[in-house]
Amino acid sequence: MSTNQLDKKSEAWSALFSEPMSELVKRYTASVFFDKRLWLADITGSLAHAEMLAAQNIIGASDLADIQRGMAQIRSEIEAGSFEWKLDLEDVHLNIEARLTQLVGDAGKRLHTGRSRNDQVATDVRLWLRDEIDLISDLLKELQIALVDVAEKNVDVILPGFTHLQVAQPVSFAHHLLAYVEMFSRDAERMADVRRRTNRLPLGSAALAGTTYPLDRERVAKTLGMEGVCQNSLDGVSDRDFAIEFTAAASLCMVHISRFSEELILWMSQNFCFVKIADRFTTGSSIMPQKKNPDVPELARGKTGRVVGHLMGLITLMKGQPLAYNKDNQEDKEPLFDTVDTLKDTLRIFCEMVGGQLNPATGQKEGGITVNAAAMEAAANKGYATATDLADYLVKKGLPFRDAHETVAHAVKAATSHNCDLSELPLAVLQGFNASIEKDVYECLSLRGSLNARNTLGGTAPAQVKAQIARHRTRLA
Repeated sequence: MSTNQLDKKSEAWSALFSEPMSELVKRYTASVFFDKRLWLADITGSLAHAEMLAAQNIIGASDLADIQRGMAQIRSEIEAGSFEWKLDLEDVHLNIEARLTQLVGDAGKRLHTGRSRNDQVATDVRLWLRDEIDLISDLLKELQIALVDVAEKNVDVILPGFTHLQVAQPVSFAHHLLAYVEMFSRDAERMADVRRRTNRLPLGSAALAGTTYPLDRERVAKTLGMEGVCQNSLDGVSDRDFAIEFTAAASLCMVHISRFSEELILWMSQNFCFVKIADRFTTGSSIMPQKKNPDVPELARGKTGRVVGHLMGLITLMKGQPLAYNKDNQEDKEPLFDTVDTLKDTLRIFCEMVGGQLNPATGQKEGGITVNAAAMEAAANKGYATATDLADYLVKKGLPFRDAHETVAHAVKAATSHNCDLSELPLAVLQGFNASIEKDVYECLSLRGSLNARNTLGGTAPAQVKAQIARHRTRLA
């Protein structure tokens, strides 16, 4: 086959066909304009494959040298933006192979010995995704550190804790932020777990049944830093569990971001005024000059649905496929790529929105979340947030909890009728509900007393919150 023939899309199977592919089908089946982002993984995998072929005496040392030289030039061309991506060559693999053959001749044609595009693309996607998971893991760590930094400054700030969006009990604002640190730490664990299963080598499975050449697949896996080899050739070329698993982990991470976004949106509203975020993360209104809209959290909340949709798309893509590889699998890349891009972009912007931006002149981070402690504490004073503390007080005086619960309900009803907080009821009135109440009750009815009383592992007491911050500092160091 001549080098010119390699410029034709049908070069890999042209001898069998009596007419060229229609232009409409070319456009419909081509993937090069989105899968070209796999170029580095494709070159990396090809070089490892070529090195193994030479070590196994399947190709000669001169062929390996030519392939290495050609791939180095192709890499330079792609990095410089001068590489010509051709629709006729369908995908990233044939584009690179055709250019390699133009550069080094027959050695380029020998590179495909012992492999198929089926196991090649599966390898490329795994290599690419592995590196993207590493970047995402770094961003998750950065976001956790940013949240811990804000938490450390706000251990003693009191926030109303909500259930059903009703004031429930007072909590430390730092404690609230650390709940998200826990969520993102689980996201990081899931990403590490997905990476482990992603980092396995399909190359050498060939089209579906393996190959007659004496390949050393373990050698290729070791060269590529992969943790193992796919043990079944049919599964190796057709498995996309790793992509689905990643998108599931990404969806959960985006759900956590969306929950945090929802709270930021509420907290920033005039009805709460709990926090401000830097102006660069907000937008104005085209008609209402007073507006500062929380567009970043709102958009993150919206993009969560997009990522979850990609998960559903990938699951649906795979559900009806018989073994082994099918052209359907070309449709795995765009949702996977968009999921990666969306998650990375969202994490990057949240890292800065929460933690602020480094000022080169001062070496300090500026911007980020600004906390309105007074507004938070004022809100915590509404809704009888220490009612449970009064019930606990009565239990410690010997009253069964259910009786204490009923007694406090009457006390709250009385406070409501007098338009005051429980802590503002006179001692004589409180004693009218239960004679065992003494004046030390006012300590447990205070917001600060309520916080300090919850000094158990995982609780909101400042001492516990500081211990959790220290634990996260050590874990994230």
